[in-house]
Amino acid sequence: MRYLILSDLHANWEALEAVVRDSEGRYEEAICCGDLVGYGADPNAIVEWVRAHCSIVVRGNHDKACTGLDDLEWFNPVARNAALWTLQALTPANAEWTRELPRGPVVRPQFEVVHGSPCDEDEYVIAAEGAEEAFRYLESRVAFFGHTHVQGGYIWNRSRVEMIPRVAPRADFQVMEIDPECAYLINPGSVGQPRDGDPRAAYALYDSDAGMVAYRRVPYDVAAAQRKIREAGLPTLLADRLAAGR
Repeated sequence: MRYLILSDLHANWEALEAVVRDSEGRYEEAICCGDLVGYGADPNAIVEWVRAHCSIVVRGNHDKACTGLDDLEWFNPVARNAALWTLQALTPANAEWTRELPRGPVVRPQFEVVHGSPCDEDEYVIAAEGAEEAFRYLESRVAFFGHTHVQGGYIWNRSRVEMIPRVAPRADFQVMEIDPECAYLINPGSVGQPRDGDPRAAYALYDSDAGMVAYRRVPYDVAAAQRKIREAGLPTLLADRLAAGR
């Protein structure tokens, strides 16, 4: 089976559109690691696409905050402003569907899906030390996660944990072979708000039969996404950061 792996879409329709075009014909099933909404100006379009196309979806921290499940006191003022805006912008049907998303991990025979970490859905796995702890909780050799907005992840190679290199700035993709003797925490990167210095939308493809993961980057209409954010009255920082990928 070939899978499209998405995470951290953050209501950025232009970025998702570019990913959908780029991945056409490359997968049979789509999976989302959470954070459909928050920050961007198109929460309903994103939720409706995910509802229609993704077979597995786990909730992210912004999905909880933007539907009233979480207290906003832990959010910075910009994120809080966007969450309150999204809470008003979502249709009742889309808000209810998002509110009912399951907590990760969701485990399948060949992999599992989480937002942050398998031991805490809101934890950021941002270093080898944290990844080492996360590997102890895995039920599968392969896990897909998001939350950090940084494409890559970690490999447990039976003796230590190593970081997976990112796609080079001038490259469109990077292919990694899955060693059945190792374990993997794979972050497809953020579709809608990358924070690894590359403003292109990020995603991954997983071929479970071939044992291959392809990390991919695709340019999108950043200016259009920025314009929508500003016109919606959302904080301008959310528009500005899209061009920098930070």
